[in-house]
Amino acid sequence: MSDSPAASTSLSRRLGFWLLAFYGLGNILGAGIYVLVGQVAGHAGFYAPLSFVGAAVVAGFTALTYAELSARFPVAAGVAVYVHEGFGMRWLSLAVGVIMAVAGMFSAATLSRGFAGYAEVFLPWPEWQLITMLIAVLTALAIYGIAESVRVAALFTLAELGGLLLIIFVGLPQLDRLPELFAAAPPLTAPATWSGIFLGAFLAFYAFVGFEDMVNVAEEARNPQRDMPRAIIFALLVAMLLYAGVAVVAVATLSPAEMAATEAPLAEVYRRATGSDPHIITAIALFAVVNGALVQIIMAARVFYGMARRGWLPGWLAYVGRRTRTPVVATLLVGATILLLALIFPLRRLAEFTSYLILAMFMLVNAALLRIRHRPAPERVQVYPAWVPIGGFFGALTLLLAQLMLSG
Repeated sequence: MSDSPAASTSLSRRLGFWLLAFYGLGNILGAGIYVLVGQVAGHAGFYAPLSFVGAAVVAGFTALTYAELSARFPVAAGVAVYVHEGFGMRWLSLAVGVIMAVAGMFSAATLSRGFAGYAEVFLPWPEWQLITMLIAVLTALAIYGIAESVRVAALFTLAELGGLLLIIFVGLPQLDRLPELFAAAPPLTAPATWSGIFLGAFLAFYAFVGFEDMVNVAEEARNPQRDMPRAIIFALLVAMLLYAGVAVVAVATLSPAEMAATEAPLAEVYRRATGSDPHIITAIALFAVVNGALVQIIMAARVFYGMARRGWLPGWLAYVGRRTRTPVVATLLVGATILLLALIFPLRRLAEFTSYLILAMFMLVNAALLRIRHRPAPERVQVYPAWVPIGGFFGALTLLLAQLMLSG
């Protein structure tokens, strides 16, 4: 690693297992699940829970690959470093890092506009003021300290967890209907049934994306070789259990057709189960949006910082504040860029572009581990069998090809 003079102050190692785990869970859980469950049910019907479990298995292969690589190379700009270690091509590593950071900033800008839409219900301010306030506060928080930022993200994550658990709790009485509902459902032996489950799993896969961003804070973990892999696996397992539970109560409360027809299926589940307006679900979705923007700011700044530390970007991006021990200049650049994008461009959710990018990155990272794994692993690094990155590579390739065919 070629450290620049600007990087003479190192990042602060303040993140233990639980902060890493909740940071990762906050990356995975997001406003998307509040919409995706309806789309998944539209394809898989009453078997939507199977789609979420299947998607978690596919994502699990790549999650284990990230777990091993994050322990081998516990540094910022994780994906760019993994690709460089695997292929040794600086231009490819630089492109991967910059594209991931830019995608994160587009995502944060889109989320910021979504925040303004929700927040207008509570604060009747002009949209530009709400967006500017949000980005300024989150950027200042990200600069103030990594532990403080992740603690706030963990609190938002707890709110998101609470929202999903609330949906499960209010829907529990509906589970008595499951035997008659599944008796009327198409049999699992029918090919069309499995076709719907697989299409649902394809959509559900994107509800599990987010664990890959965790590795960018590995340089700020107290014990990254031990805690980062455990946190990645923990976050994915908890998300799978939550999503499957939510899907079960959702299909017990609403018909698949009703879920597919609404843009807010979980809010409708809450309304049907309780007979009350889903204001609390709307408020929790607001927390999810803010959390998503915060973690993207943290991620993009660490990517720029990590690449600058290696001499792939200008050295001033690697400047770390002596008091805050955070990448101050990189974070300011990220915050300013997000604000510019959010205020100037009429952004739509770039879900299709982002999903292509993520699947391509998953393929590259799995291929990189296959090239790296012949090297001796550092002490205390869990080495997984070759079928883990192979399964991750072909799982991502299958999803990418399916998406290309469906969009074509």
